[in-house]
Amino acid sequence: MENIKDVIKKQIANNKVVLYMKGDRTLPYCGFSAKAVKLLTLCKVEFMTVNVLEDEAIREGVKEFSNWPTIPQLFINGEFIGGSDIMSELFESGELQKLLA
Repeated sequence: MENIKDVIKKQIANNKVVLYMKGDRTLPYCGFSAKAVKLLTLCKVEFMTVNVLEDEAIREGVKEFSNWPTIPQLFINGEFIGGSDIMSELFESGELQKLLA
């Protein structure tokens, strides 16, 4: 069986934009995840979502992988960007759109 860190690395490497969240894009389970999905949708970008509530190993593994304690978590081009508050700040300044271009 694959190491959880390898699974996360593969998800991030194989997708330009990955959002680790609670729920999925059609049914976010928390306000922060809903906000993150809304921001990415406003940017009109394709993105993969990973529901951390379906797999505790992923939920804990991604926190360790990014050294960030909360969910959601956004990765763009293999780089950890942050959670929904950071996403909001980047969106307001136009930086998120630049990162996604």
